[in-house]
Amino acid sequence: MANRTLIKGGTVISVDPNVGDFFPTGDVLIEDGVIVEVARSIDAEDAEVIDGTDCLVLPGLVDTHRHTWQALFRNIGSDWTLAHYFTGLHGTMSQLYRPEDTYAGNLIGTLEALDSGITTLLDWSHNLNTADHSDAALDALEESGSRAVFAHGAGFAHWAPVSALDHPADDVRRLRAGRLSSDDGLVTLCLAPRGNQFATLEVTRRDYELADELGIRISCHAGDGEWGKGRPIAQLQEHGLLGANQTYVHCNSLADDELMMMADAGCTASCSPDIELQMGHGWPATGRLLEAGIRPSLSIDVCCANGGHLFGTMRATIGTERGFDNAAARERGEASVDVMELTCRDVLEFATIEGARACGLDGKIGTLTPGKRADIIVVRADSFGMTPLNNPIGAFVYNAHPGLVDTILVDGKVVKRDGKLLGVDYDRVRRLAIESRDDILRRADGANGAALGGEWIPKAYEAVEAS
Repeated sequence: MANRTLIKGGTVISVDPNVGDFFPTGDVLIEDGVIVEVARSIDAEDAEVIDGTDCLVLPGLVDTHRHTWQALFRNIGSDWTLAHYFTGLHGTMSQLYRPEDTYAGNLIGTLEALDSGITTLLDWSHNLNTADHSDAALDALEESGSRAVFAHGAGFAHWAPVSALDHPADDVRRLRAGRLSSDDGLVTLCLAPRGNQFATLEVTRRDYELADELGIRISCHAGDGEWGKGRPIAQLQEHGLLGANQTYVHCNSLADDELMMMADAGCTASCSPDIELQMGHGWPATGRLLEAGIRPSLSIDVCCANGGHLFGTMRATIGTERGFDNAAARERGEASVDVMELTCRDVLEFATIEGARACGLDGKIGTLTPGKRADIIVVRADSFGMTPLNNPIGAFVYNAHPGLVDTILVDGKVVKRDGKLLGVDYDRVRRLAIESRDDILRRADGANGAALGGEWIPKAYEAVEAS
């Protein structure tokens, strides 16, 4: 018999206009990991029932760009600029990671994301100093139970701009021929090249050709901070390298015509407003991307600085863009905009279906659509901060937080119930993270002033040779 699960009596927000939303109550039926029906009321006596009463039922959130290995040093950079970050993380800590440290960081970082309702994480893994580091990162992603895209991003030595070092292509080919040969598993492969901001054009061309050879997507930084100057997208277009299999991260300093080039080529975008505002990447490109015809996705970026959940990111996105829109209205002599141009539903779509699209997974996840895999979150709406529930989508974007994420399904499997991740040894995960952090700090031996407590502000970035 089929394995059937029925989520019953929740406020269902499908994010699919063809399916619609079901206020105040609706049901979702899942069979063998696939959503088979979304309706006002479904009878399925043989199904396991998840009670959705006083809850929102939505597609799982998607984070399209997170350097998960850095979770061991969460918040150490909460007062850092981009130049501090390059010294503190890339110039001090990254080269000291052993494979077991990468495993510990990826495990606690991915579980942090999953616990907050992020059912798909693009792990932008740019500290893969050996093949053993790659395997350790993958071990953690697979153990977490999350859906993940492993974005292979080379190692410490490659990130001194502008680099002529080739991406470790043999490692990528090894993974594609082995444990990540399928595009149908919970963990799939992507390439995270440095691009023409951090590597030479010749290296960038070889990297892009590698992705095409292996049939995998590309996720690449562009238009971010000090290293986002010039016209990187225009150069890629000039050399015939732009394509629909590419997501560009940040895009803050890209010119308007470069955004149009991306749109014409079918590229997607990933915005990280919290980090972009803090670290000087430039103003979030949300509105400019929309004007160019690109609906962006959202990401956490460097979890050594900001929180690891998308609720704060959604609020940073909508607040910043609404501020821009109202400032433009005042410049026109108006008190404010007549109608909000960016809605809560827009931002919810950025965090779900647009995230799925940027990962190449929009045919599988991102909406509660019959036929898609059942990546679903059930969020409590009976708290004082959510009651009375007058605008479900507005409440989710503005009021919800990780503590309200009650139940999570990934590929139809319940991985969180009653507010607790299932099958996770919390004490072990925390112990591994703390032990790895302490050992890295011990081996850093105070380099560049490295210390905990919030007082450490590294000197501005200088290129450091790998050791």
